[in-house]
Order: sequence, then structure tokens, then C-alpha cells
Amino acid sequence: MPTRREPTARQLRLGVELRRLREAAGLSSREAAALLGVSNVQISQIENGLSGVSEQRLRRLASNYSCTDGKLIDALVAMASDRTKGWWEKYKWQLPTPFLDLAELEHHATYRHDVELLYIPGLLQTEDYARATFSSRVPELPPDDLELRVAHRMQRKAILEGPAPVRYEAVIHEAALRIKVSDSAVSRAQLARVIELAEADHITVRVIPFDLDGFGGTWTSMMLAGGTVPRLDTALGDAPHGTDFIDSEAQLNVLRTLFRRVEAVSLDPDRSRDFIHNVAKEL
Repeated sequence: MPTRREPTARQLRLGVELRRLREAAGLSSREAAALLGVSNVQISQIENGLSGVSEQRLRRLASNYSCTDGKLIDALVAMASDRTKGWWEKYKWQLPTPFLDLAELEHHATYRHDVELLYIPGLLQTEDYARATFSSRVPELPPDDLELRVAHRMQRKAILEGPAPVRYEAVIHEAALRIKVSDSAVSRAQLARVIELAEADHITVRVIPFDLDGFGGTWTSMMLAGGTVPRLDTALGDAPHGTDFIDSEAQLNVLRTLFRRVEAVSLDPDRSRDFIHNVAKEL
């Protein structure tokens, strides 16, 4: 298979998981290469996402690594065999790579969980709200770049509004409901849209009011995307250089725990919808 110049986050994740299986088996890359009958360079390229791997070779690697988790192996085979050319491909070379990686991640996700403290989650945003959010960036985006980001964000919503929507849960702090990224009309329309989406069976929206007791909080927004098996879950975090894709099991467990805690102290879905409706009337 040809060497990739710029592997996607999904391709990198496949390589990471194969490296973890090898290391858990106590094998060096040279030993793994000898068992598979390939060069050490090929193992390195596969584990760094620079080269693909066939189903046959992947299953042989899993066998050599004494991996007996059939569901995980099948999930890795599905990742290795995926040739999806999604809608996000048209933004290649136009938007930063993390935008494409996020869309691809969501396309394959089995669920999405968000915790947002200051903004309405991107998947729930209206076009006007998204445009206002991107317009506030420093340095200011050129008009064409701004519109590309807005269009990309609107298309991401296909995972909620398409024929096979994923389960989605958002926990939104009251601050995000009240902060006006534009004007009152945009804010009211945005909150109306959140209420409308929250009526769907696969979408749950919860609110954290300012005066809620027992909210220790979280230090930042949180985003979790479910893999086909829990080991392939992914979290997203904001970093100074952009978006980080988090796949460490230890870090994922911390974020899962934080999400459960925030979810437990938030208002239930019915009270949350009433709360959002009341905030909208006050704007």
C-alpha cells in the first residue's frame, strides 16, 4: 500500500491501537515484523498511520499479539477496511485538518456527549449563531474562511438530522444560554432551535443553572464520541494549538466520570426545556 503523506486522526488511531496490542504482548516492532514476515519499517509505518493494513494482516497481527477480544479485532478491521469518502473531503486544503478529522470521527460515532459552559454546542447551533461565534475569533477570519467554517459546522449536523441519527446528549451551563454572541434575536432563535431539537427521541439536553447546588463543575468543555467498542471511544479537548483527540484509557475514564457527575447534578430533560424557554423569554 502507498505511504500516506497526512494520515487522518482515524488512521492514526488504528495505528495507535495496533501498537498498544503489540506492546501489551511484550513484543518489539522487529519481533512483530519477523512474525508477520515483513520489514520493521512496514510495522512502523502501519503503527504511525502512514500505511494501511489488510484485513488478513491485521488479523494475523492480532493473533501474534494473543489478542482474544473479537469485538475489538472486528472493529479494527472495519477501521482498516473503511474507504469512506465523506462530505468533509470537499473541505480538504480549505480548512485545517482537525475540522475534517472531527467530521469523520462524528460520522463513525455511536454516540456523542457534550458539556458546554460558554457556548451552545456546535451540533445544536443555528447558522446565524455559528457565524457570530466564528466572527468573534482573533485574528479575524477572512469572509471566505468564515463562511467555509459555518458551512462545515452546518453539515456536521447530519449525524443528528440524517436518516440514521446517533444518540446525543448535551449538558449546557446557564451561562451559555445567556451569553449573546450576536443580538437578542439570534439568541432567541438559537434557544428555540435547542428546544425543538430536544424533542427528538435521540437527543437529550440538560441544563446546569447558576444556582444549582452540588455542581463542582469541570474546568473546560468536554466532548466524547463513542466508538464501536468502548476502547475506541474518543474525547476532544481544546488546546492552545487547536483540538486534541484524546484516546488514552486513563484520560477517557476521567472524562467519562466527569460527564456522569455533571449529568447527575443537572436538571432533567423536561425541567431543562422549561428552563431554556424561560431564559428565551427574558432575552
